Amino acid sequence: MSRILIQGGTVVSATGSQPLDVLIDGETIAAVLQPGSTALGAVAANAEIIDATGKYVIPGGVDAHTHMQLPFGGTEASDTFETGTRAAAWGGTTTIVDFAVQKPGESIQDTLALWHDKAGGQCAIDYGFHQIVGDVNPESLKGMAELVSEGVTSFKLFMAYPGVFYSDDGRILRAMQRSADLGALLMMHAENGIAIDVLVEQSLQRGDTAPYFHGTSRPWQLEEEATHRAIMLAQVTGAPLYVVHVSAKQALEQIATARGNGQNVFGETCPQYLYLSLEEQLGAPGFEGAKWVCSTPLRSRAEGHQDELWRYIRTGDVTSVATDHCPFCMKDQKELGIGDFSKIPNGIGGVEHRMDLMFQGVKDGRISLERWVDVCCTTPARMFGMYPRKGAITPGADADIVLYDPNGHTSIGMGKTHHMNMDHSAYEGFEVDGHVDTVLSRGRVIVDNGDYLGRAGHGRFVKRELSQNLI
Repeated sequence: MSRILIQGGTVVSATGSQPLDVLIDGETIAAVLQPGSTALGAVAANAEIIDATGKYVIPGGVDAHTHMQLPFGGTEASDTFETGTRAAAWGGTTTIVDFAVQKPGESIQDTLALWHDKAGGQCAIDYGFHQIVGDVNPESLKGMAELVSEGVTSFKLFMAYPGVFYSDDGRILRAMQRSADLGALLMMHAENGIAIDVLVEQSLQRGDTAPYFHGTSRPWQLEEEATHRAIMLAQVTGAPLYVVHVSAKQALEQIATARGNGQNVFGETCPQYLYLSLEEQLGAPGFEGAKWVCSTPLRSRAEGHQDELWRYIRTGDVTSVATDHCPFCMKDQKELGIGDFSKIPNGIGGVEHRMDLMFQGVKDGRISLERWVDVCCTTPARMFGMYPRKGAITPGADADIVLYDPNGHTSIGMGKTHHMNMDHSAYEGFEVDGHVDTVLSRGRVIVDNGDYLGRAGHGRFVKRELSQNLI
């Protein structure tokens, strides 16, 4: 088995940063040593040396919310598991957790098997699955235990999309009760879909059909209301609750209040909600705003949502940052909604840019270096039962490691740093004061100074334990 010694860098964890050398033996981390340690000579014999001088040595990123090859809105997400995980690797993410999707009339066991077939032998990095329960019935509730035993320990429900994924409060209550019994984590898309459908219908009747009105027909009040309702149902059942892609500051206030009361409630947000806005992106001229149609929607900068979300990251009430990577091309996909914003496939591609965009938050003084690693690597691993195998640089952990250059530079956009299977970039023209230089997945260098060295099939399925982030 090969040995690699990463020397000269600063190892950054969720709790601190210090100069350390990291020895990799095969696929795992063998030792983390003080520079100049007397033990170093013996353990590093015959090791390949990687010079990390001037760079941060961090755990590989864990993106716990992606949708590769997702059927949605009459089309399918444009990234396959092969193209999407390759792009993730370029951006310093070494593990994703995607979603197997059950629709009404299907069994959750069959849909999980289908997603295993999609991903198997295709991924450049390691991957796991959550299970979307789109049909809460006795068979599905019974099947949840089987999935937990197979390492799928989190289940997602929707309060949005009536007629597609929507669950009413009774079904949510039953699924939460089952999750509580199993010790599993219940994930929630929290928007009041019934009310949203009325607002969408009224908007279209007025002739307000442009992408901008996707945002105005999904107001923050309906995200806050649904988030509060989910929290109350979780309190009744004792189920741990993880609210995905939170975009409204008022919804996060609900989460912060529940956490302050000692409830196992967690909030996730995404880079698009920190950097993009209703006015600037969704309000772009003509049909251009379709590039940024996603749900929950981008929020108004004038109302201060973006600044407040950064604040909630600092306070710990946003526990992790994921991408909700769900890419669609403009041509033949987003264009399905010309003249009717409700037919635009919902989703933004960003799996390649999360680590960089969040590091810019460090450079801008919005979050600490350690918080960057925490929300992008360590807490997602703990939240979804992969720690310390993932999300940590510690002996015995998988050697998923990123060498990040804080003095480097990354220009985001088409023809620059764009490897996702899309015909546009949601972050076109963004400049980041940092750069992913080298990426290792289980001890293998898969990206190195502008060269891609990975391959489809290197990634393995991660059989997850129960969440390690509950009180």
